[in-house]
Amino acid sequence: MSETSYPLHTALSLAASGVPVLPLRRGKVPFGNCRTCAGNACGGRPNMKHAGPCRCPGVCHAWAAATTEPAVIASPLWAAAWRQAVCVGYHPGGTGLTVVDLDNADAIEWAHGALPATRAVPTTRGEHWIYRGTMRSVNGVRDGVDIKSTMSYARWLGRGTGTLTALPNAVRALAVKEPSTVRPAPHAVAVPARSGDGECRHRTPVYLERGIAMAEQRIAEARSAVHTTVYRTFLAVLSTHGRCGCLTDTHVARLFAAAQSKGETARHCADAWTNARTALGM
Repeated sequence: MSETSYPLHTALSLAASGVPVLPLRRGKVPFGNCRTCAGNACGGRPNMKHAGPCRCPGVCHAWAAATTEPAVIASPLWAAAWRQAVCVGYHPGGTGLTVVDLDNADAIEWAHGALPATRAVPTTRGEHWIYRGTMRSVNGVRDGVDIKSTMSYARWLGRGTGTLTALPNAVRALAVKEPSTVRPAPHAVAVPARSGDGECRHRTPVYLERGIAMAEQRIAEARSAVHTTVYRTFLAVLSTHGRCGCLTDTHVARLFAAAQSKGETARHCADAWTNARTALGM
């Protein structure tokens, strides 16, 4: 019997070894927020110690719901989620790890030539290479390559083979490079120049990062009407950040990647983005 046959049993075993876990539903995505936390009404993006500033006991706030507390994992509030769960997720950054998600054979071949060997876990289409150490999570650093560490989750697929090695500078360097233009290739964000000499408040990292992170979460939590959710989220982002020159191709790529993780095609993403800009007269 595989290690992932019974998600709750696997989750409790992992938690006992210090790995923060959470249930993942169909599509291998977290469960949506409860009514109190919907739309981040409880205070917004949570920190890394508990499931939101409201200390919500439910499976809320995606990666931040991950916990090592057996009383929470096996609680009645989580029971319904485990009954629907298709697999176990975990927070790599919460256990001091970074996962390099290699999504295809080409990505694996690249990694063998560019990265030091470490523990490898087979996935459906590729491999997870796991390193000891944490960094910020970034999607699409290369075609078929994502980095999952802090403020992110990964699917638990077993312990893998090989010895954990320290997170190399070669992986850290990927986070500062331009994301792949293959998944997806976002349209350039042509916006009017800012007027006035004052500093744009959106250029503060916290304000802009919070807006993009909340948009990613809103898309990830869509249970139905994904097309509509993606369009409305793009519209909200553009209405707030689209006229001052803050948005970059990196931000657009993150939004497109979030939409594609819900089954949207690159064409649908591009169309939704264009339609949102048109609606705002941009």
